Amino acid sequence: MDIKDYLSSKKEIIERFLESYLPHEESYPQEIHKAMRYSLFAGGKRLRPILSIASYETVRDDTNSILPVVCAIELIHTYSLIHDDLPSMDNDNFRRGKQTNHKVFGESIAILAGDALLTMAFTMMTDEFYTRKIKPESLIQVIREISLAAGDKGMVGGQAVDILSEDRSIDLKTLEYIHTNKTGALIRASVRAGGILAGANEEKLKGMTLYGEGIGLAFQITDDILDIEGTKEDLGKETGMDSAKGKNTYPALVGIDSSKVKVKELIDNALVALKNFDERADPLREIALYIGSRRN
Repeated sequence: MDIKDYLSSKKEIIERFLESYLPHEESYPQEIHKAMRYSLFAGGKRLRPILSIASYETVRDDTNSILPVVCAIELIHTYSLIHDDLPSMDNDNFRRGKQTNHKVFGESIAILAGDALLTMAFTMMTDEFYTRKIKPESLIQVIREISLAAGDKGMVGGQAVDILSEDRSIDLKTLEYIHTNKTGALIRASVRAGGILAGANEEKLKGMTLYGEGIGLAFQITDDILDIEGTKEDLGKETGMDSAKGKNTYPALVGIDSSKVKVKELIDNALVALKNFDERADPLREIALYIGSRRN
């Protein structure tokens, strides 16, 4: 299969749903809706909702019914980026080749735009008009899965430890906690959400979980590497920022070469986790290889 075509086609489906759901930027109050749309439609890969769709497709085909849930994950991801870029956090000027939200709309509106996207995610997942075909018990399980991944036991917790560890020496165990929670938790939840919504059995869910954990950590270590070896043109943001901010990264702790070895090991393990899946899991396999070799 051509993974570029797959990613492009799924991204187009996700974009259409998001465009149809989000309030128009001229909807009152205009400034908050402009800020929400600015970051949401700034050119993201839509990797997390695509992972949900790909894991769902290992069991079932009717992916239109799960679009509200998988697109809600993208709202949560976008909110996290807006807040991550804030002066009180990473203080970044560019994201995806554009000025960060607070640089365009001001810090207060940027914070509120992130808050609004996070809240809208749960409105979207519980909108009966869109989710009426999803089994209520599966939907509740997925909402819990995603909320845990986004909160203090996941993304927020990882971000907190990351901030508290700046300009301090930490061990590899702490760094793995940061990476597996700040970035990996929502990726893992995205993969599991698709399986849960499709009614995957325990064996499949276990494989999806191990797969999600592997690619989630690999994704963040690759980010660490690209901050050193990547270019502003490829990444759409300044490089070398981790070192400048005193961030703890894999290359800083174990070196570039060992970091690349770790990424390969994680991707290989993720593929092994899918060994009992048939060809319907090929998109998941190809996405893992894409994550291991990405340049942006």
